[in-house]
Amino acid sequence: MKVLIIGGGGVIGQKLGAALGKKGHLRGREISQIALADIVDPKPVPAGCPVTTHAIDIAHRASVDQVVSADYDVIYLLAAIVSGQAEAEFETGMNINFFGTYNVLERVRTLGNKPVVVFSSSIAVYGGEVPDPIIDHTFLNPQTSYGMQKAVGELLINDYSRKGFLDGRAFRLPTISVRPGKANAAASSFMSSIIREPLNGVEAVCPVTEDFPHYYLSPRKCVENLIKGAEIEAQDLGMNRAMMMPGRMWTIRQVIDAMDVVAGPDPAKLIRWESDAVIQKIVNGWRYDMRPEKSLKLGLTADDSFEDNVRYYMQDELGKS
Repeated sequence: MKVLIIGGGGVIGQKLGAALGKKGHLRGREISQIALADIVDPKPVPAGCPVTTHAIDIAHRASVDQVVSADYDVIYLLAAIVSGQAEAEFETGMNINFFGTYNVLERVRTLGNKPVVVFSSSIAVYGGEVPDPIIDHTFLNPQTSYGMQKAVGELLINDYSRKGFLDGRAFRLPTISVRPGKANAAASSFMSSIIREPLNGVEAVCPVTEDFPHYYLSPRKCVENLIKGAEIEAQDLGMNRAMMMPGRMWTIRQVIDAMDVVAGPDPAKLIRWESDAVIQKIVNGWRYDMRPEKSLKLGLTADDSFEDNVRYYMQDELGKS
């Protein structure tokens, strides 16, 4: 069993590679190689099998062809330009999120080995004039270019699977929090930074009001679900290969209160409230009351509380129990 993670240099890609390296098996077979690929040659991860790293630019088919081969049994397609950047730089978002996805799937089709392909979509595919709650069969109505690009990726995964070119599955990720590292260009980036930065003794800015609700999942649970998602049998996925990944909805106030419970009241004092009209406009187009019944039935899970999200960050990134 050989596994390729495209986007293997990112937070989730690195954690996924390390988790697979520790697990040592996938879909009932021993993992013999893990390959990490990203726009910049990723860092290797510890594993009980060989780990290779590769530079790849999925916007260019020739680069894809150099890295993606028939050797791989499971391919994770995590690489993407995030929401805020995709909205501000339309062509960049299209080249990576739309044409990049197409390039990878077309390469897989021409190879003919029919691997499992796990595609990371987003809850940004929802929005606009659709009723709450959002259920598995709610129609997609993205209100951002990023959401549109991810919705197209889902349709490609469905059709390429229907045609037998690959065994695809697409998971609409909630906002992943608490993410380590620096803030990125995602409109949702503040949903990690208002926890991460204060826990590191640094001031953070919250651009929305404290009653703003959102749908969250921790990095640890996201990785667990991506692994489980690869192991689902094709016949159990049904005719629609795309689904919500489980998460839970909390307001900003509930998120901050959870940090208070775990880390005490001092970190929250480092949060500065400063409205941002651009971010507010983007996030107001997202939907929050989500019922991921299909993925729950298939064995994927959400965090029990946002206190867990805070604890996981402190354990995994700060070395605190």
